[in-house]
Amino acid sequence: MNTTPFTTPHATNASGRALVLGGGGSTGNAWLIGVLAGLAAGGLDVTDADLVIGTSAGSTAAAQIAGAAPAELYAAVLDAPQRTAPPGSGGGPAPARPVADHLARTGRIIAAATDAADMRRRMGAMALELAAAHDGSARWRQTVAARLPTPDWPQHTLLITAVDARTGEPAVFDGTSGVELVDAVAASCASGFAYAIGDSRFIDGGYRRNENADLAAGFGRVLVLSPFGGRARMPLEWGMQLAAQVDELRAAGSGVETICPDSGSEHLFGANAMDLSLRPAAARAGFSQGEALAGELANFWR
Repeated sequence: MNTTPFTTPHATNASGRALVLGGGGSTGNAWLIGVLAGLAAGGLDVTDADLVIGTSAGSTAAAQIAGAAPAELYAAVLDAPQRTAPPGSGGGPAPARPVADHLARTGRIIAAATDAADMRRRMGAMALELAAAHDGSARWRQTVAARLPTPDWPQHTLLITAVDARTGEPAVFDGTSGVELVDAVAASCASGFAYAIGDSRFIDGGYRRNENADLAAGFGRVLVLSPFGGRARMPLEWGMQLAAQVDELRAAGSGVETICPDSGSEHLFGANAMDLSLRPAAARAGFSQGEALAGELANFWR
């Protein structure tokens, strides 16, 4: 298994296009699918990107569009029966109380951390403790596998982000990492316990940056979809927010466009991000935005 550090550059393409799908929980995943389907319905298919970067809920969406059309995935969100999943299942739906408890725990870690690297180490230590008490890796892997249309890595370059729970070092998986796609996605979505891949343990890639858009450095055009609206729970001086990533990309010569939920749908995310009952509404909101923006973004993307 090869988990390449984020600092290792991937092949860049100054004329290429990169699609970045940020984290955002269960409703965030539905919104991402809705935006992609809406863009396609408006005549703009952005799933033909040369590079796709997926983080947390965005890693699931990135893997899903590798095996199914956005319209098909969108219909599946709208048609899905209501489901529940155990709390702490690393990105799956959870009742409000466990979500609030998790936010409180991680909030205390953020407040105590001296910088982003210290925060990641502390988050990893907490996740390792939870895994020692109850390792849900096998069950979580089954849950994630059921969400993916195909178990295979796509032909285009797909980067799935995570963080090493033991060292706090960011990691990135791709088709050359020797890691199955389902494991890469499961690791990227592991917001609770530390997910096991072989002898290693990983936590949510959003603890590096929620969108990780800076990994698209060197690509001419970068389209970022951020269910959390570009916000970060971390201090601004840590540079975790989307605005800092966009500034870095533009300073390096990339053209960047971003799509975030509109004000009418912001209540579907944040503390409500794990509420499965809100997935259809989030998908519809994303679809409306994507369809409305397709014409505006066409010249940028093409």
